[in-house]
Amino acid sequence: MTAEEIRRFEAAKEKIIGKNRERNGIGTLSEKTVHAVLKNYYAPDEDMHEIPVENCVADIYTGVDIVEIQTRSFNRLRQKLDRFLPLYPVTIVYPVPLVKTVYWIDGESGEISGGRKSPVKGNPYMVFPELYKIKMYLKNPNLRIRLVFLNMEEYKLLNGWSRDRKKGSSRFDRIPVSIENEVEFDCPQDYLQLIPYELQEPFTTADFGKAVRIKKELANVVLNILYYMEVVERDGKKGNAYLYRVNPVLE
Repeated sequence: MTAEEIRRFEAAKEKIIGKNRERNGIGTLSEKTVHAVLKNYYAPDEDMHEIPVENCVADIYTGVDIVEIQTRSFNRLRQKLDRFLPLYPVTIVYPVPLVKTVYWIDGESGEISGGRKSPVKGNPYMVFPELYKIKMYLKNPNLRIRLVFLNMEEYKLLNGWSRDRKKGSSRFDRIPVSIENEVEFDCPQDYLQLIPYELQEPFTTADFGKAVRIKKELANVVLNILYYMEVVERDGKKGNAYLYRVNPVLE
């Protein structure tokens, strides 16, 4: 990230979170804090926010293109994409927690405890279950996917079903602490960065998952998308498993 990008992010964070958090605590914030901070980061001019376009409301409309900040299921984007993509370039921004510190809120006392760093570190493969929900739009030349990696604090309510009330609990809010990186997919070639250079071809789903350190189920979703995008080709089978190669046209 450049110094200017970091400065702009800090300004957006201060604008949304401000001093209220220090004075009144986490309870003053809404569940959409990450969404609001990113909206102000990508478009500091509020006149561009929440603009009616084609009978839908765009998070950001610059007059030339549209930016949608999506923190939840991509299923919700389908109607917007149907209406926006024929007319405008659309960027879907998806925040990925790079390092996440988890806090717990007691709903009765309001006490906040925890502060434990999650052992799970964010990576670009985490978005692929969501991309699968809009798979049919990914080849559209007007669509761009941007992953923004944030260090976050996550606040969860102690309202779960287990004895310690943590399992099955609800997320109250996520507070962005810092912006660390952005990864953009604008064309099929951009997806090549997801395939390790040292991965020997042909490779199976299991080989790919091991190489990038993700579970086989997630690796299967990633390769499903990469095959659909013609980033990889199938090259026979090894037992019941497909063998894959990088599409030589893209290399």
